[in-house]
Amino acid sequence: MNTPTRALLAALPLVAALALAGCAATTDDGDMPGMDHGSGGHTEASSTAATPADVMFVTMMIPHHEQAVEMADLVLAKDGVDPRVVMIAERIQAAQGPEIQVMQGWLEEWGVDPGTAEGMEHGDGMMSADDMAALEAADGAAAGRLFLEQMVVHHEGAVEMAQDALDDAADPDVRTLAQQVIDDQSAEIAEMQELAAQL
Repeated sequence: MNTPTRALLAALPLVAALALAGCAATTDDGDMPGMDHGSGGHTEASSTAATPADVMFVTMMIPHHEQAVEMADLVLAKDGVDPRVVMIAERIQAAQGPEIQVMQGWLEEWGVDPGTAEGMEHGDGMMSADDMAALEAADGAAAGRLFLEQMVVHHEGAVEMAQDALDDAADPDVRTLAQQVIDDQSAEIAEMQELAAQL
């Protein structure tokens, strides 16, 4: 049983209560701001109540995305990083920052306190404090290589979490985002692995 599934099962009573207490996952104007990149798009506003799987995916993916943005911030603050690595880090910032805002909006619409995710396992691919410290301490070309190695693992975890959401989630917007994570991050994994072999 993979880590996201264990986390889902362990927290199922909590998220079930939250989902039952939450309101329907709808949007006021049919817009999902920040979802204008890639091939993904917004479905019509859903009247489906958020299920435990919907809530779990979002509460796990927000901190996962936040760490990816933090990793990108760290490498972009350094001198001497390969320009191709810089472009990938900038793309991750541009994609995942707005997705965080969208997912936070869903939690608000569902009546779920984002703080309920604190202390949960956030799924495979999350960097440890030591991993983050190593990236922060690295310089130049070494930082670029380490960023690629870490982000491949990070993306692989996100893809696994998103596949679990496609298997279990009900809200069409959540499923759209999960598919977009799979498509975008799978492509970036291949790109980063190819680039890492060249550095």
